[in-house]
Amino acid sequence: MTGKGLQGGAFLLCAAANLYILMVTLSSHAALPARAFLLLINPMNKSILITGGGRGIGAACAMLAAEQGYRVCINYLSDDAAAAAVVDAIAGRGGEAFALKADVSDEEQVERLFRAVDERFGRLDALVNNAGVLSQQMRVEQMSAARIHRIMATNVVGSILCAREAVRRMSTRHGGAGGGIVNVSSRAGVLGAAGEYVDYAASKAAMDALTVGLSKEVAGEGIRVNGVRPGLIETEMHASGGEPGRVARLAASVPMGRGGQASEVAQAVLWLLSDAASYTTGSFIEVSGGR
Repeated sequence: MTGKGLQGGAFLLCAAANLYILMVTLSSHAALPARAFLLLINPMNKSILITGGGRGIGAACAMLAAEQGYRVCINYLSDDAAAAAVVDAIAGRGGEAFALKADVSDEEQVERLFRAVDERFGRLDALVNNAGVLSQQMRVEQMSAARIHRIMATNVVGSILCAREAVRRMSTRHGGAGGGIVNVSSRAGVLGAAGEYVDYAASKAAMDALTVGLSKEVAGEGIRVNGVRPGLIETEMHASGGEPGRVARLAASVPMGRGGQASEVAQAVLWLLSDAASYTTGSFIEVSGGR
């Protein structure tokens, strides 16, 4: 047989072997849920939903997730231009992303958000609960009920609603293939933010309780739930509290002597979602420079 004949025979043999493997896989996993089977035959086809993904930490997570091969859904509340810029940046680097406006404190909008992910990606592998709000710095006796309700609705209710929808899709109990959830909390939840944002700090402490409780609830269903507690990070969020220069003012209180970057938080988030953290659940990473 000539060299070309040998090469052709090898090619046919390889093709036949691949076809056989596919047939065995199909027969072995006939009862496998659709989302789980899709992951089996294409493990690099993962998708992620990031709430509050248009700016700051959320945008940094979206960019890094796309670099790691995730298809990305960017949820945002109001800044159309910022969300579109993140989508364009991901597309410009060869990634796949889309943005969807939704208020995570509204149950109907959350359900619509997750249905959009279903329609676009077919499944959900990771959720980053990052959407959060705060208000002007003040003491507790100055706070109105409306302010407190607004913060709790987004930071706590929104996170629980999104986690609920993620579990419904990821849990092996519901036919899912498993997945990961990372709740972006804050060091404020530990330190208390006295004289500034005690209500915000309380909402982040509630997120920490969600992380611990949910991690135990779904650990046997293929879902890992962890948290990241950023410290003083250079984002636009500080302006919402009335002090854009807050990080610079407090940098001396950080043992590392500086504020952090959103990209540094994103690294922790994506590590927790990776296979490198396969035995990690109910845990927290402090991204705070030691503060």
